[in-house]
Amino acid sequence: MLVISGFGWGELAGWQWNHDRGWFALDLGLGVVAFVLVTRRREHPMTVAVLTNLMGAVSGASSGPAVLAIVSVATRRRWREIIPISIVSFATGLVLEGINPATETIWALTIPIIVAITAVAVGWGMYIGSRRELLSTLRWRAEAAESEQAARVMQARTAERGRIAREMHDVLAHRISLVTMHAGALTYRDDLTPEQMRETARIIQDGSHQALVELREVLGVLREDPGDADPERPQPSAADIPALVEEARESGMNINSVVALADGVPELIGRATYRIVQEALTNARKHAPDTLVEVRVTGEPQSGISLSVSNPLRVGAKSTTPDSGLGLLGLTERAALAGGRLRHQVTSDHRFVLSAWLPWQA
Repeated sequence: MLVISGFGWGELAGWQWNHDRGWFALDLGLGVVAFVLVTRRREHPMTVAVLTNLMGAVSGASSGPAVLAIVSVATRRRWREIIPISIVSFATGLVLEGINPATETIWALTIPIIVAITAVAVGWGMYIGSRRELLSTLRWRAEAAESEQAARVMQARTAERGRIAREMHDVLAHRISLVTMHAGALTYRDDLTPEQMRETARIIQDGSHQALVELREVLGVLREDPGDADPERPQPSAADIPALVEEARESGMNINSVVALADGVPELIGRATYRIVQEALTNARKHAPDTLVEVRVTGEPQSGISLSVSNPLRVGAKSTTPDSGLGLLGLTERAALAGGRLRHQVTSDHRFVLSAWLPWQA
């Protein structure tokens, strides 16, 4: 601003000092006001631009602030503001040159110079505004990318926690329900022989030990250091379902089972099928331990895997085993993640039926 005001007022200031001291004082005073006023250009860009350019009609010292005010307006890149202020700037420039007695005005040269100065100020301001918008957009994109990354990390953590919770529930609920059932038998049965009591205690001991082992293996995935967790054991598959049913039968459950699966069940689908049957047997053991459970699992690549586990509703006192309410919810989510569906209902003949279908892609 100082350089531009120096060029705009240089020759005129000498003439004013020698011939018109009042005009000199007015020019200098308006210049000082313009320099102060231009500091408010961001709050009131159009007002400051109009005032400083009007001052420039009689004050060469105001030319620097007037140019800066035009640049500030142009950064907003609004033509309805740029065009009027450019016209005002061009007109005040002509007026100042017309009343300047220090130089001989050659309009053919003066007019292009005033137009060029105005055009450069407008162009520079629009470039600054475009640059600011670009930087703002890049900053916004960077912040949005960071927010999305944080959201993806949180979503991944939530999904992993849900997976671990489902796995812990599927693994431990089966073992703990066995222990609970046999411990309850020891509590209420007073007609057991010493051999039967030892056998029941052995089952409780083995079940508790197996629950601890499986808990340790599941919690191993939470360890961060590579050497903390032992390699995971082979996960259960569809081929392990008969052994699961037989284990439940040996623990005292009454089960009629039909397992007819073709060979080559995909690993993900087989594991989901195993977990659904395991949780269904656990629920039956918890809520209807003295009923006959019907298990039916069939499947082939063309039609997928269909399974059904049903039992009559228990008559009499309800089970004292706490009901978490998470088992069926976890099974529904597990079936959905595998691309299948799961439903459970109480039929008109007072049977609880859990049925599921899982796809079997070739």
